[in-house]
Amino acid sequence: MFSRVVTTALFAGCIAGLLGGLLQLYFVQPVLLHAELYESGTITHFGSDPMAHGSHGDSELDLTRDLLSLGFSMAIYVGYGLILSALMALRLESDQTVSIRQGLVWGLAGFIAVHFAPGFGLPPEVPGVASASLESRQIWWGATVLATVIALWLIAFSKAPIAFGLAVVLLLAPHVIGAPEPDMLMGPVPPEIASHFAARAFGVGMASWAVLGLFSSYFLAIHATDDVD
Repeated sequence: MFSRVVTTALFAGCIAGLLGGLLQLYFVQPVLLHAELYESGTITHFGSDPMAHGSHGDSELDLTRDLLSLGFSMAIYVGYGLILSALMALRLESDQTVSIRQGLVWGLAGFIAVHFAPGFGLPPEVPGVASASLESRQIWWGATVLATVIALWLIAFSKAPIAFGLAVVLLLAPHVIGAPEPDMLMGPVPPEIASHFAARAFGVGMASWAVLGLFSSYFLAIHATDDVD
C-alpha cells in the first residue's frame, strides 16, 4: 500500500503541479509582475501605467524563474498528492471504493481545505501589502487547514449526528477567532490588481486540486486492479 500511495502521488502530483504551474505562468504571473512594478516604484497608483498602454517589457519570459516556478509547483503538489492518496488509501483499506468522480470531489475538498478556507481570512497577497507577522499567519493557516480537513472528513464519512455539529464548529472557529491582521492597512498596489491576483490564484488552485483528485483516484484504481490480477 505504501508504494501504491507514493507512486500515485508522484504521477498525480507531477501532472497537477505541471498544469497548475503553466496556468500560473499564463494567468497569475503577469498580474504578479504588474504588482511588482508598483512595489518597486517603477509606476505609481494614479500615475502613468505602461501596462495600460500595451507596454509589457517587464513581463518578458524569464526562463530560469519560470522553470523554477514549474518545479516548485510540481514538488508542492506531489506533497499534497501524498496526503490525498494516503487518505484515499484508508478508504480503500476499509473496502470502500474511490471512483474517478469521487476523486474529483476529493480534489475539490482539498482545495477548500488548503486554499479557500484559509484564504477567507488570509487571501493571496501581492507584493508590498501590509501583513501581520509571518509566524502568527503560519499558525493560523495551519490550524485552519487542519480544522477544515477534520470537518470535511466528519461531514463526508461520519454517521453520528453530533459529528455534523462538531464539523460546523470546526469550520467556523478559525474565522470567528479571526486571522492575524496588520496594525495598518497600506500598500502601493491598487486594490483592483490585488483582487485580480487573488481571484486568479484561487482559480488556478481549484483547477490544480481537481486534476490532483482525478488522477490520484485513477492511479490508485490502476494499482488496485494490478493487485487483484
